[in-house]
Amino acid sequence: MKQSEQELVKIILELSGNIFNAMSPDIPAEWLSIDLTLAQLRVLLVLKAQGPHRMSAIAAVLGIALPTATGIVDNLVRKGFAVREADPQDRRLVICKLSRQGQELINRLWTSGEFHIERLLEGLMPQQLEKAADVAQMLFDNLSRKTDGDIAG
Repeated sequence: MKQSEQELVKIILELSGNIFNAMSPDIPAEWLSIDLTLAQLRVLLVLKAQGPHRMSAIAAVLGIALPTATGIVDNLVRKGFAVREADPQDRRLVICKLSRQGQELINRLWTSGEFHIERLLEGLMPQQLEKAADVAQMLFDNLSRKTDGDIAG
């Protein structure tokens, strides 16, 4: 008997949860030593994923008040993780973006996830790795279709 699409999605989600729980995630020491609040990390992630933003756009994306967003970005600028620049289209407006230091930090946090994927793939036979690559490509293609090929990265 064939399983429904909904049943298959449920199985995949359960297996994903089992994988996550079984991996006993290692928390990189750098994550524990970074002097960032969760709100600051959220801003950095928005700037990484969506690129430079006006302050009002950061506030809107995160669902916070403009003065709150301004304070968070002020702290990120002070710590060297973000920079402010005049909007080239309207010099009265300010664009916030990751500094080189902020970009490097987010890249390190991002790529630490690759370690966990490598652990998942270790020990698989070549045919199994080919299947895993096919599934990864299928998921990426599906995501690309849903976002009209505009994958931030």
